[in-house]
Amino acid sequence: MVFNAITDGIGRSLGALGGPAFEPVIRLGVTGLSRAGKTVFITGLVANLLERGRMPQLRAATEGRIEAVYLQPQPDDTLPRFAYEDHLAAMTGDNPRWPQSTRAVSELRLSFRTRSKGFFGGFGGPRTLHLDIVDYPGEWLLDLALMDKSFDEWSEATLSRLDRRPEAAGFMATARAEDGALPLDEGKIQNLAGLFTTYLHTARAKGWSDCTPGRFLLPGDLAGSPVLTFAPLPRPAHTPRGCLWREMARRYEAYKDRVVRPFFRDHFAKVDRQIVLADVLGAIHHGPWAIEDLRRTLAEVLTAFRPGVNGWLSALLGGKRVEKILFAATKADHLHHEQHPALTAITEALLREAKSRADFAGADTMALSLAGLRCTVEDRLPQGGADLPAVRGRLLDTGKQAVMYPGELPSDPLRLLSPAREGAAQWLDADYGLMAFAPARASLRPGEGPPHIRLDRAAEFLFGDRL
Repeated sequence: MVFNAITDGIGRSLGALGGPAFEPVIRLGVTGLSRAGKTVFITGLVANLLERGRMPQLRAATEGRIEAVYLQPQPDDTLPRFAYEDHLAAMTGDNPRWPQSTRAVSELRLSFRTRSKGFFGGFGGPRTLHLDIVDYPGEWLLDLALMDKSFDEWSEATLSRLDRRPEAAGFMATARAEDGALPLDEGKIQNLAGLFTTYLHTARAKGWSDCTPGRFLLPGDLAGSPVLTFAPLPRPAHTPRGCLWREMARRYEAYKDRVVRPFFRDHFAKVDRQIVLADVLGAIHHGPWAIEDLRRTLAEVLTAFRPGVNGWLSALLGGKRVEKILFAATKADHLHHEQHPALTAITEALLREAKSRADFAGADTMALSLAGLRCTVEDRLPQGGADLPAVRGRLLDTGKQAVMYPGELPSDPLRLLSPAREGAAQWLDADYGLMAFAPARASLRPGEGPPHIRLDRAAEFLFGDRL
């Protein structure tokens, strides 16, 4: 029994490494910005991989090469399991509701038993492929941009942005009035950090994307610790030892060393394939400022996939690079399918500048519009003698049915991106509206997962080649 336990443990360790002699493993990282729908995406994806009746564009499924798909315990005993069953029950129960959002790293292992087709398929027997899905908050990924910035550089850039944001007025008044050269006062640090944290929460609720440091929003067991008790501060003419500014800088560096770097070492550095989710429709609804902010934020996200640029990251990854990156605009079910190509084109345009500068070293990238759980049906809305392409669903706040036409997205993305880059206060020739829909009540037939939009295309791109 002891020998069996030892060999079983060795087998699991080697299997986690992958390779032709063992059961291969793909680690799929799933991240995104606030309210992008990471939890819904993972739940919908897993449910539709277990029951593949709605996955026609996953070739291994339509060609009959998948014999079985089943859940297994995640390989990392130190990570919490993604609560798939709880989230699925919330989304598909008698009173369906959206599950709670991502607040920490979690993991789920999905195993495929596949068989090759054709003349040689009968000789090799079935093979097993493990898909380890790693869920982590997008705010943590944005922290990568801090690694190449000193406290002085980060403070100057942050204060410059916040100067133009009314949500930061309270914090900015206090920060600008503070003299960082005065001796360290813990009460002042606590007050500044509290005001800055309040701003970050308000900014995220308002629709801003660049809400860093990410752990200020999701502190977990670090709440109240010195590494989460600092704030941007103007550099004084003199910074004597023991002054307020120097202590802020020390805590900022500690945040990078003890929070950011371990996250990338322990989780991000092991990812093989990655999907980045973004609420592009929500940004369009908020206005030009939100689109420009999203564009800049996605550019910073892309730096995480350019290990050649940052010396510390290149050394940390040991030359390993993510093989495939999918950028997905979520909530495509809030649009009639006639507008999905425009949403995808806008997403591609948001990424184009950053992608043109990035060196992916052969990584395959794609943009897509999708919905992890489809909560609407398509409809037509009569208006002015014409029928507008609309969607109908159950409103989140009242539970009543409503028909929504959010406005016509331009076929040319520059009609949105150009005024956003120029700092326009609002859209000049259009008004884009959104409604908050609840999950629809649905009865699933045997063999079918919950309704979705393009999860099969996402799966085919991300790991179909390995099936």
